[in-house]
Amino acid sequence: MRPLSILFGLLVATSAPALAHPLTFTQTELTLRTDGTFQIDMVCDLDALALGVPQDADDAELVAVIRALSLVERNNQIDRLRQMFKRRVRVRFDGEPARFQVSFPDHGTPRADKSEIPTVLGLTTRLIGDIPAEASNVTFFASRAFSDVHLTVVDETRDLIVPSILERGAESDPFALVGFVEPVSRARLARQYALLGFIHIIPKGLDHILFVFGLFLLRAHLRPLLWQITAFTVAHALTLTLATFDVVTLLPIVVEPLIAVSIVYVAIENMVTDKLKPWRPAIVFLFGLLHGLGFAGVLDPLGLPQGQRVLALVTFNVGIELGQLTVILGAFGTIGWLRNCVWYRTRIVVPASLAIAIIGIVWTIQRIIV
Repeated sequence: MRPLSILFGLLVATSAPALAHPLTFTQTELTLRTDGTFQIDMVCDLDALALGVPQDADDAELVAVIRALSLVERNNQIDRLRQMFKRRVRVRFDGEPARFQVSFPDHGTPRADKSEIPTVLGLTTRLIGDIPAEASNVTFFASRAFSDVHLTVVDETRDLIVPSILERGAESDPFALVGFVEPVSRARLARQYALLGFIHIIPKGLDHILFVFGLFLLRAHLRPLLWQITAFTVAHALTLTLATFDVVTLLPIVVEPLIAVSIVYVAIENMVTDKLKPWRPAIVFLFGLLHGLGFAGVLDPLGLPQGQRVLALVTFNVGIELGQLTVILGAFGTIGWLRNCVWYRTRIVVPASLAIAIIGIVWTIQRIIV
């Protein structure tokens, strides 16, 4: 295995967004009104959708591009965006698609100008249509053009609120418009939150992947790795739990650069020594506390389901651990079998750690600037 190819592959990762947690949700509220109509509010980056770029693209650059358009060009973009929602979003009553009107209520209002995320078109899309007479159930679908959906169905007539999480491109379970509404089963809830935790590591948690990979690189042997992973796991589970229940809080503007610093530290120490020093597990524990606060940032916009908060939190943690285990097994499978080669450290550990350190430094600077 050529060390330069490892170095190049890891450096490519610096093209990832500076933010540590690109996993975002399309917050969606489907309201079944008492007047026989439905309203859906979807929160997403409309500037990115209008320009056909990923949702994690640089928001300031998108604003500059859209503001440079003429009035006619901008109106054409809005019309195309409206048609995109009509093509890629489906509201079905008893399996039949319903027609709806599309509007962007934030556009041209202070809500767009004062948004925390720089935007011209705003963040809210509103779909309004009629509920067919005698309909017995409704489903919601958004194509893979949108991120994972956090769907909340609000039934005004029966005063019901039912939340759920939809994987990217998945359709919701039917919501009964009459009679008893069956709550989400514990098994389904556990599966949803475990998957949420897993995908926060793979593929969307590149900073966490590099940190765990950095722990592996110190020595590809079970004992030193076990000490480090145990310290990291206990720490991030602790702060994730405390942050989720509002016991501790720390602003992302502080947490995110420090997570990047943790990656730099681990990588540099890998280049300095190949021994598990007594202080390493303690430092990994401290960094794990920061990563736990980062994980909490995923759950914060979702919240935890009432009555099953502990189950959701535990299974989210399980998903994270499965993601970490996958990273470690992948590292063992690709380069771990070379650990007894005399050149393993000089050709693999040092170059790979150098690449990780460079990535961490770049991210630290980006996150401080952003």
